[in-house]
Amino acid sequence: MAYSNFKSKLRPCGFDLSARKERGPALPREMLRNAGSAIALCLALLFSAACDKGRQTAQSLPEVTYIVAQAQNVALTSELPGRTSACLVAEVRPQVSGIILQRLFAEGSEVKQGDVLYQIDPALYQAAYDNAEAGLKKARANLEAADLLARRYSEVVLVNAVSRQDYDNALADQARAEAELKAALAALEAAAINLQYTRVTAPISGRIGRSSVTPGALVTQNQPVPLAVIQKLDPVYVDVTQSSAQLLRLKKDYAGGRLKSGGADGTRAALRLEDGSLYQSAASEKEGETSQRPIYGLLKFSEVNVEQSTGTVTIRAVFQNPDGVLLPGMYVRAVLEEGILENAILLPREAIVRNNRGQPVVRLLTKNSTLENEPDVYNVNSVILDAIRAVGDRWLVPHGVKAGDLVLFEEKGKLQSGKPVKATADK
Repeated sequence: MAYSNFKSKLRPCGFDLSARKERGPALPREMLRNAGSAIALCLALLFSAACDKGRQTAQSLPEVTYIVAQAQNVALTSELPGRTSACLVAEVRPQVSGIILQRLFAEGSEVKQGDVLYQIDPALYQAAYDNAEAGLKKARANLEAADLLARRYSEVVLVNAVSRQDYDNALADQARAEAELKAALAALEAAAINLQYTRVTAPISGRIGRSSVTPGALVTQNQPVPLAVIQKLDPVYVDVTQSSAQLLRLKKDYAGGRLKSGGADGTRAALRLEDGSLYQSAASEKEGETSQRPIYGLLKFSEVNVEQSTGTVTIRAVFQNPDGVLLPGMYVRAVLEEGILENAILLPREAIVRNNRGQPVVRLLTKNSTLENEPDVYNVNSVILDAIRAVGDRWLVPHGVKAGDLVLFEEKGKLQSGKPVKATADK
């Protein structure tokens, strides 16, 4: 009874025990063929389900955009605060005392070296000059008489017509007259110089400022307050301050070959004015088009001492100022060209984020190993950067990113750490 029930249950599955006796050994191959077909069908269903699940998973992943990091040569610059100053400054002071009769210049104008600026009353100095001139004529007359007497005595002393003492006295009077003549010449020259100093002239060429005195004012020789100040404004000096630590870093980068010099003439610098604009030449119209070009200066020297209170070093640059835009005392920002950094990585500002500690982080995409059949599925790995530096509107990444890395640029959903994402290249 039990055997018959078991036999009836096997028939629907394709197993006929009675046929096994008739067919002999062919029955196991048929059973295996049927079993293999069943297994293949099950595997196909499982594979299809897995693919559908993977496709469904890829479609539900957060979407991000990435860029490919590329190496390039970057010109590094540093922006430092500074002040402008004139290359030549002369304070005009009187060298003789007297009353100012005239002021012979316009305040704020350009003056040339030797131009007369003030006229001091010359009456006293003209009188002193005339007196010195008269004294010179008297000294010359005395010398002429002494010469005649000495020559006459030199002839008669040989025949003892005069005593030897009288002859010696004549020679002494001749030497005294020569000395008095030289003193008279010196006095006349001094009087002429003082008379000339009544015309106060410009010691240098440049732009003169406001006058501290007016006609009728009494001025004294070498007074502490200058009558006016003349400044040469083309070229001008720009004195900027740089930290000693940054200066040491630059020297190490140059010595190690990491930075290459950007020019053969020396380190160049550009200027940003107080309103934020770039210091440029005056607009010139050429063929109906208005063009301007930046005016660059050259670094001339740096101080040998470090300011103890601030830890900075003063660096001086020289700029041409043909249009008179730069005035002494202006606050500017000098953009110094440090050099060329080879094979540098520059990333957009959107590619750098901050973690909870405020550290800069870049997120790199790597291929997801579990979803190899999905070419757009990646894993996100966060890399903490030890240092970044702004270069224009991008960040310079010295370490942590190499050329060819896929950098997450923009995300369209909230990302979870360790979860895959669907990424597309930024256009």
